[in-house]
Amino acid sequence: MTETVLLIGGGGREHAIARALDGSDVALYACAGNRNPGIARIAEGFETLETTDPDAVVEYAESVTADIAVVGPEAPLEAGVADALEEAGIYAFGPKEADARIETDKAFQRRFMADNDVPGNPDFETFDDMEAACAFIDEYDGDLAIKPAGLTGGKGVKVIGDQVTAEGGKAYIRDSDYDRIVLEERLIGEEFTVQAFVANGDLRTAPAVQDHKRAYEGDEGPNTGGMGSYSDATRELPFMTAEDYEAAVEIIDAVVDGLEDYRGILYGQFMLTSEGPKVIEFNARFGDPEAMNTLPVLETDFLEVLTAARDGESLPDLEFADQATVCKYAVPEGYPTDPEAGAKVKVDEESVARAARATDDSSGDEPRESAGDALLYYASVDERDDGIYTTTSRSFAVVGLADSITEAEAIAEDALALAGDEGLHMRHDIGKPDLVQQRIDHVNELRGE
Repeated sequence: MTETVLLIGGGGREHAIARALDGSDVALYACAGNRNPGIARIAEGFETLETTDPDAVVEYAESVTADIAVVGPEAPLEAGVADALEEAGIYAFGPKEADARIETDKAFQRRFMADNDVPGNPDFETFDDMEAACAFIDEYDGDLAIKPAGLTGGKGVKVIGDQVTAEGGKAYIRDSDYDRIVLEERLIGEEFTVQAFVANGDLRTAPAVQDHKRAYEGDEGPNTGGMGSYSDATRELPFMTAEDYEAAVEIIDAVVDGLEDYRGILYGQFMLTSEGPKVIEFNARFGDPEAMNTLPVLETDFLEVLTAARDGESLPDLEFADQATVCKYAVPEGYPTDPEAGAKVKVDEESVARAARATDDSSGDEPRESAGDALLYYASVDERDDGIYTTTSRSFAVVGLADSITEAEAIAEDALALAGDEGLHMRHDIGKPDLVQQRIDHVNELRGE
């Protein structure tokens, strides 16, 4: 039986979801504020609309007689789109507004963890009085992370002792227009993400991923929505143990126990500290770029996950290919602080498809064909009659897949060069051996090894 699925959102994450459903017994439709050309080519219909308008989304869902809706970004979840779809009799794979607060309200998130004895919760306090928050900074014995309670697209956090001084942190608080903030102990370690597929009390987890938030190579510059990421051919990353991974899964499991009706993706962002994984935050949807690491290696039919969730059944066990992935984003010049929007970009998709790839071996003999693949995902671009244009956010990503991170990185780097990078910026160091080794050395140092 063919299922009609509505995909909500037009970024790289949603292109990855669309590609994961391509080839299944599905009639795919999509809606977003921008026309993503990668999604539009897969979908049978694409409607440009405001995805934070529940009435507009429901109207389109009903017009295509959607059986299932998949909500990609966080903003529609905060706006109650999943609630509105359910009221209209359409199953939404994404949490209702109240459960999405695990991402959309960081003050709620920390209190929820404390009230439900979820492990991995750092010291924290929440404030709606900004002068009281500044006084807490003066009194606290240690560095703090300053987090606006609401959504900021991954760009609102300031860390004392890393990005700002204590005085700079207080100035940031006083100069902002935030009405609530959370102050948390600064966590020292290596960040990683585990994404869980959740429904009917079940959860199934994906391989761990490490995102790179800073805009420039060497982890310099302002925070972004994510400049790229990598995963290994195992569930854990090279700087992790299997026990570290399982500890993170146990934390996610504790959250699911506390949110009894949660459905969709629950994304845990963790810091691997000397004491094990601690929670940086939770997101109520696939990560972007982490979806582009996870979904290409998912061998289980994603449609089976969606129909089991809708039908109240146990979720299928998830099988992932034993491949590493490296994702690298191309972004407008000036991103994230002053991005140049409206520039026309040319993307050579055919060359990207050939980037998995003849490469010279170490002996300097004839080129050998690598056992890998290269994928291109359109993100926040807008397809018009005369071409593809940048917006103020990330433009497109390339993903290399191979037996090792090193091989996947080489494929991604070649694909990025072939895709076309005129007028765009990217981080070339993501997934390179020296950067991965720095992560391993850092964790070994924390553990006293």
